[in-house]
Formats: sequence, C-alpha cells, structure tokens
Amino acid sequence: MSNDTPTHSPGATRQAFDDFIARRDALSDAARPRAIARQHALGKLSARERIALLVDPGSFHEIGALVEPKRDTFDTESLQAPFDGVITGHARIDGRPACLCAFDFTVLGGSNGRIGEYKVERLALHALEHGCPFVMLLDGGGHRIQEGLDSRHFAQGSHYFQTAVALSGWVPTVAVVMGPGFAGPSNFAALCDFVVMVRGTSTMGIAGPALVAAATGEVADKEAIGGAAVQADRNGLADIAAGDDAEALALVRAYLGYMPSNARLSAPVAPAREPDAQAEAGLPAVIPDNPRKPYDIGEVIAGMVDEDSFLQLKPGFAPNLVVGFARLEGRAVGLVANQPLHLAGTLDAKACEKGAHFVSVCDAFGLPLVYLIDLPGFLVGSQAEDTALARRSARLLFELGQATVPRVSVVLRKGYGLGYIAMCGGRSFDADLCVAWPTAEICAMSVEGAVDVAYQKQVNAAPVPAEKREQLISRFREQLGALHAAEHFGIDDVIDPRDTRSVIAATFARCLPRKASRGWPDKRHGISPI
Repeated sequence: MSNDTPTHSPGATRQAFDDFIARRDALSDAARPRAIARQHALGKLSARERIALLVDPGSFHEIGALVEPKRDTFDTESLQAPFDGVITGHARIDGRPACLCAFDFTVLGGSNGRIGEYKVERLALHALEHGCPFVMLLDGGGHRIQEGLDSRHFAQGSHYFQTAVALSGWVPTVAVVMGPGFAGPSNFAALCDFVVMVRGTSTMGIAGPALVAAATGEVADKEAIGGAAVQADRNGLADIAAGDDAEALALVRAYLGYMPSNARLSAPVAPAREPDAQAEAGLPAVIPDNPRKPYDIGEVIAGMVDEDSFLQLKPGFAPNLVVGFARLEGRAVGLVANQPLHLAGTLDAKACEKGAHFVSVCDAFGLPLVYLIDLPGFLVGSQAEDTALARRSARLLFELGQATVPRVSVVLRKGYGLGYIAMCGGRSFDADLCVAWPTAEICAMSVEGAVDVAYQKQVNAAPVPAEKREQLISRFREQLGALHAAEHFGIDDVIDPRDTRSVIAATFARCLPRKASRGWPDKRHGISPI
C-alpha cells in the first residue's frame, strides 16, 4: 500500500455522522422554540406543521435542507437563514405524488433568497418533468432585500415564472397564502390554478403598506390593501378564504381530490353517493310561480350531485355566478350556474372573469362541464360598459369555444339573449346534451323590452295602450316555453327536474373524454379577448 494513501483519525466516521445529525436536528421546530412560539402567537402553524398536516403521514422527503444563504454582498455577512427560508421536497397527498414548498416566516420573514429560489425552481422543474401537482405554502415578504439590492443576484431575474407558465394546464398548481404575501408571493399565487387565503392572517397584493406609502403617499393597513375580504371576496384573486391554517390545507386536499395528477391522466373517481334526498324530491317545486321571484341555485345543485361533494369556488366574488367542482355518481365534474338570488343571475364583468377562468381549469384537466341556466342576459348600462364588459363577456365565450371536454346545458327558467349562448345554451358550442325543464323560457331578449322597442308605435296608437302592451307580451310569451323550443329541435329534450342527475350522468358516461378536432387551421396561439 502506498504511503500516500489518506487515513482518517479514529472515530472519524462516527464524527461525520454525528455532525450530520446535529446539523439536521438544528433545523427542526423543537430546536427553535422561541421562533415557533412567535409564529403560534400570530395564529399560524409553523411551516413544518403545515406540511405534516397536508401530506400523508411519513411521506415527506425534504431536499435542500442543509443549504445556507449567500453572504457575498453588503449587510449579509451575518445572515442566519436555515434552509434559506423555504422548505422544499416531495410527498404524497391521498396516495399520489406531489411537489411541495413551504416558505418559513420565522426565517427572515419568509423572504425569498437566491438559493431558496433555486430550490423552488428545481422542484417546479421536477413537477414539470414528472407530471405531479405543485403546491406552494406562502408566508413571507417577497424577495430578500439584502440580496435584491445587488445586481449580481437580481440582474438575471427569475426563471421560475417561465416554468410556472409551462406548468399551467399540465399539472394542478396550488398556492396557499398563509401570512404576508405582498409582491413576489402574489405573483406566484396568481399563476396558480387554485388559490386559498386565511382570514385574519394572510394578505396579497403588488405592494404592502410601507412600499405603498413610500411610492404614493397613501396610508392604509395591510387588511385594507390586501386582506381576504379584499382579495378573495371583492377582487376574486383568491378562490376561497379559510378560517385557519388547518381548514386551508383541508381545502387543498379537497381540490386535488377532483384533479388528475396531470393533464394526460383521468381525474380520480370516488365511490358514488346519492344526492340529498330532500333537495332531490323538491326539484319540481324549486322554480317559483312568479318569474321575477328569486330562488337559491344551491337547492338545485344539492338535488343533483353526490351528497356533500360540491366545492364552491370564489363564493363571495361575483355571487351571481356559481362555479365549483362536484361529483355525479362518483365522477368529478365542473358546475357553472346562474344564481337568481344575486342580480337575478345576470352576467357582469366579474362573473364573466370568474366563469372563464373556471372553464379553462376544467378543460385543462378533463373535467366535463355542467351549465345550469337561469338569466335575463348580460348586465347593461353605462356602469357595465365602464367595466369593459364587452371584452370580458367575450372571454367567457372564448374559453367555452376552446374547450374540448364534454358539456351539458340545462335551462331551468330564463335563457335570454347572448347570456344564454355564453352559458352554453342550445347548440352554439356543441353541447353534448342541451335540455330544459318544463319551466324554461328561451328567447333573444326580455319580452317586455322587446315589445317596448319594436311595438312602440302600435302600443301608443291603441285606444288603451297599456292593454295593447299586455296583449302583445302575453302573445309572445306563448312562444317562449320549453315545449315550443323542443318542437323545432332547438334543444334535445324537455326533462323532469328529478331526472336531471341521471340524464347528465348517462351523457358523460357515453361521451369520449375529449371532442375530436374541429378541423380548425393549424395555429400557434388563440388570442384571448383579455
């Protein structure tokens, strides 16, 4: 043996192992009791507690735990940032693989360091290559200032956003905002399919109070700028707001339960359950005799879908349109329904944005669409025009026109105007089944408005104008009914409300997962109206 052969001192192997164990254990919550106690005092779980609550027990495999922050620029010499403030790794959620990153607010406020960003990028690329969901638990203040104020770190920008675009529509992407989320974290979230906030602790927005005050002079607290009441309920940036961390993570599991792991796979099928018996029995009487009287579309949904299977998205944003996931005989579907309790189900700009995004998600992941129609049309007037409703309504039409999944439309009561078409009424968008309840009325516009516009001269010339007007309205109303629509095969059938569930389920059972090519020209990119 050569005299140059390296040797180790006695116990070197054991020492190396002990050093590793000590370094690893120093990263645990137990090794940082004060920091974890401060996090709990804010009403928040720690990053590791959140991961443990979300994933299957014992399935989390962390990567990048031993990295350290870069200390090569001004005021970074003494930075202490275990795992560079973000925990990344692989896990299983309900038995299926997922990629997961959790920003740790107890480490420099959850700020994004350069090495931490590399960790997130690597995980996102793994999700892209292997086709598994990507979940971000966000709790931090964006880019780490000490590193961001050095062009050596910031000049190259971030490759993550390009990867996020590639992930979109390929795998489910989820963001849970569980604390401060201004700046970068809000952009992370906005590029995800499903976004959850936590009331009282999470915020979203381009900039927080300090930066807003410095840039504009506006003084406002974080809740007023980007709390859940603003970004979930008013602006619809988040899909749902949870009461606490545990509920938020349960919503993530619920959402992923409807989704395939990637766009090439089928969505999971659950054991079939009957709908709510009372709601199902009440379907024939749910439509009021008075056509102007509202009712709750939730009663119709409860009478159709598997019991307790409906996950509503954006419930506080644009409540005139209800969207969400449900199951029909165990199969995951997407529901788009007008809500007569709000604006009589009329479609405004917010409802169009809400519906368009939802249709896009369902089509990306192969979930059939069910449309429940009861609306007098689009909102009209100068205020509606100020919201660019014409373009936003076009986006709703655009996404439906791009969709290739099976779809069924059911006209419950009013199916009026272009709103009827945008809700997949009739044959405009190749519905695999278009049916109506006996209570349906289908026409180009409200009868009253049509008479007032087209028959004004006749009405004014009549001996009793009001009587003539009512005669015309009654005559035209005779032509609007469901049976009349079926006579010329404008719809496929008129059905008993209690058969709605079985008719839709049978339709989806016989349909292919995707519609065949329509013979459109070969093109790179359809141009969205917005």
